[in-house]
Amino acid sequence: MKKELVIVLDFGGQYNQLIARRVRECNVYCEVHPYTLGLDELKEMNPKGIIFTGGPNSAYSEDSPHYPKEIFELDIPILGICYGSQLMAHTLGGRVETAPVSEYGKTEVEIDRSSLLFHDVEEKTICWMSHTDYIAKAPDDFVVTATTPVCPVAAMENPDKKLYATQFHPEVMHTIEGTKMLYNFVYKVCGCQGDWQMSSFVEDTITSVREKVGNGKVLCALSGGVDSSVAAVLLSKAIGKQLTCVFVDHGLLRKNEGDEVENVFGPNGPYDLNFIRVNAQERFYNKLAGVTEPEEKRKIIGEEFIRVFEEEAKKIGTVDFLVQGTIYPDVIESGLGKSAVIKSHHNVGGLPDCVDFREIIEPLRLLFKDEVRRAGRELGIPEYLVSRQPFPGPGLGIRIIGEVTAEKVRIVQDADYIYREEIAKAGIEDLGQYFAALTNMRSVGVMGDGRTYDYAVALRAVNTTDFMTAECSEIPFEVLQKVMNRIINEVKGVNRVMYDLTSKPPGTIEFE
Repeated sequence: MKKELVIVLDFGGQYNQLIARRVRECNVYCEVHPYTLGLDELKEMNPKGIIFTGGPNSAYSEDSPHYPKEIFELDIPILGICYGSQLMAHTLGGRVETAPVSEYGKTEVEIDRSSLLFHDVEEKTICWMSHTDYIAKAPDDFVVTATTPVCPVAAMENPDKKLYATQFHPEVMHTIEGTKMLYNFVYKVCGCQGDWQMSSFVEDTITSVREKVGNGKVLCALSGGVDSSVAAVLLSKAIGKQLTCVFVDHGLLRKNEGDEVENVFGPNGPYDLNFIRVNAQERFYNKLAGVTEPEEKRKIIGEEFIRVFEEEAKKIGTVDFLVQGTIYPDVIESGLGKSAVIKSHHNVGGLPDCVDFREIIEPLRLLFKDEVRRAGRELGIPEYLVSRQPFPGPGLGIRIIGEVTAEKVRIVQDADYIYREEIAKAGIEDLGQYFAALTNMRSVGVMGDGRTYDYAVALRAVNTTDFMTAECSEIPFEVLQKVMNRIINEVKGVNRVMYDLTSKPPGTIEFE
């Protein structure tokens, strides 16, 4: 599955997962590991290349993340990005200082096209800068291959030792030719052949799951979303009737969604699955009563999921494994090494300490969202399921700001249903991910010549491919107006509708 491997060493930057994503787009398998990964362990992994990420620290500070100098003597190609470039320069005898002028955002960079890294890149190209320190002097055996008016070392390299560095971020979409640069690194510098193919992933995963499970029984956490659906079908192909899928209706699903999931995966659906539906709405509402802190809500929902599964497992008999549709962004955002915990995903950071199964199987753990969709197509899952809108494990619990109640769930379900219906009528379903959320804000309004004091609904729509970055979608104003009118007129308890323009980062796609 992964004959070729590129390792991303994580020094705490915000774009680290994107680096792996972009390398995989080049059909080269890539994993993110913390910078604390030992040198011996790294050598055993036998990577074709290593990438140092960005990070918020200064390379010249004693308490900043560092890596043993010996890594540069392994004869393994290394690409340093932002902090990674400064760390390379500082470690190898260059000079890193606070920049007289910081650079943020899109910047025109002049590059040396004779560099392998910049093969077929324009002499002047737009790149994304984000730094307050800079490389004031490159190490003696390095040559400078890119500059800006205020950044004397925008890129440098020692081609004999296969060491390359860029002050800018080639992984973000704002660096116009960034993917080409990463392609040049993995193919022209690292010598990769590109053997990361989704068909191989599916075949190898089915084989490895079959070997791991043996004659054991498996319980699958099925939400009906893309991730858990692909995991369920993959496991079904691997072990057949040894798999039982448990669908927990926690009362935090979209309108009518519980019945829709049962229609697809239940006894009358197209898949030959052991399917159990558990209606646990009141149980979850009681657990969430009075809870307003987002992380606490996520952890409560995650633990209650596990407890329900344990109970169902006992009814079935001895169950050896639990399957979850965890994907790579879930893992990274829940905290990897020294990276920041952005939010605990209910099936990663939200897991309770004690789980009553021998082992948890996460067959999609190393895949990004669009890779999961590709895996689904390889498995023959219908397109309407594969391309379905993502829905978070904690459900509407994190699309309701503050305390979760049955009444608030009704409001956001109805508002979201109207929003989706009007998007479909307008024929713009391909605009990205979109949903309605309920803010915790109540404000004064006027309806029927009377005063109201009701909630505000926020509409969200974003364009994204990897779900690690996202930009606001441009919905025609007349569509937004129609959605607003319908929600206020048809959804009791709402007197105000807003449209969220925030990108990711600095926001997240979900509200909590």
